[in-house]
Amino acid sequence: MVVDDTIAQALNRIADGQEEMNNTLSRIANHYDGVVPVMTRNAKRVEKAHEEVEEGSPFSLQNIFGTPREN
Repeated sequence: MVVDDTIAQALNRIADGQEEMNNTLSRIANHYDGVVPVMTRNAKRVEKAHEEVEEGSPFSLQNIFGTPREN
């Protein structure tokens, strides 16, 4: 079977484009894998700091309204 030269060129361009896309997606994944754990860790630190401040502050909602009573 003889493949027309135009079709062969189109298939080569598609293959090249797919390879470029794979490289781009790989770079995005590497960036994501490096950034997300740091962001998650920092978010947990900030949340913990806010909780500690809230618990220790005389103006915290817990101190203003008291702790909820159990039935």
